[in-house]
Amino acid sequence: MNISKIRSALYKISRILGDINAAKKGTAGKRIGRRAAGKITGKGLKKLFK
Repeated sequence: MNISKIRSALYKISRILGDINAAKKGTAGKRIGRRAAGKITGKGLKKLFK
């Protein structure tokens, strides 16, 4: 396995753990909204700097 695959797997695991933690706290809605906003912002910045 190369480092990029390991890093990718770790990020996926941490995202899942964050989702579980948010569900336990009852803040899953906020988390979903922030992730959606982050994706939109990232796409906009990608187009801006492309």
